[in-house]
Amino acid sequence: MKQHLIVLDLDGTLLTDQKIISDKTKKTLAKAMADGHHVMIATGRPYRSSEPYYKELGLNTPIVNFNGAFVHHPIDNGWGRFHTPIGLETVHEVVESMHDFNFHNIVAEVLDDVYVHHHDEKLMDIFKFGNPFITTGDLRNYLKVDPTSMLIHAPFEKVEEIHDHLNQVHAEVIDHRRWGAPWHVIEIVKSGLSKAVGLDQVSKSLGIGKENIIAFGDEDNDLEMIEFAGVGVAMGNAISPLKNIANEITLSNNEDGIAELLIDRLNLK
Repeated sequence: MKQHLIVLDLDGTLLTDQKIISDKTKKTLAKAMADGHHVMIATGRPYRSSEPYYKELGLNTPIVNFNGAFVHHPIDNGWGRFHTPIGLETVHEVVESMHDFNFHNIVAEVLDDVYVHHHDEKLMDIFKFGNPFITTGDLRNYLKVDPTSMLIHAPFEKVEEIHDHLNQVHAEVIDHRRWGAPWHVIEIVKSGLSKAVGLDQVSKSLGIGKENIIAFGDEDNDLEMIEFAGVGVAMGNAISPLKNIANEITLSNNEDGIAELLIDRLNLK
């Protein structure tokens, strides 16, 4: 069988709702690698909070973080390091415009440094994973470098309104996605970036064509990746727009959906 590249989103896909990798999925991925296939992670998370899963699976491939804004190879410095942040001027404009809306908080991440607009222990708990350096205060004063990504946390009823504003005013310079429940968060990266952009870099470096890429996802930040892959797979728990464009729909993240599909497709016995 031809060598394949297996691409895994983390939350809602590789990870169960308890944020673990099931034994069956872990063993299946190990068997796939033993058979000569490549396995990689493509996530909206920063590297610091995806590294434990990278190591748990024993991966030796590049990784896509921040939805394509940061791509690197954790164990091969010679592979390259691709960091595409958002311009600071754009960030200040977005922060300024958000004060016309009812938002809870804004977070900016510069790789492993975190800047939080308003102090919020509950929200900051999410970002403390990996012990980043955290700065709290008005981003217009404290953020001095171009951030890798931004997050806007808003009341559910305001998310669509903010989403529309970003489309109308900032569409040429940023792209944005929505997190799944329970967090009503809009995630922002520089315009033109997606997991598919990072995946394209990695697949070319490995010499694997699109037709031999199997990608798994569940949310709207997976849309381009699922379209890009030769076999785009939506998890059983995925949003409807992703299921509508996927080549395959597997079981949910809590039902070993990744393992079940790979066992069948790659004849992993």
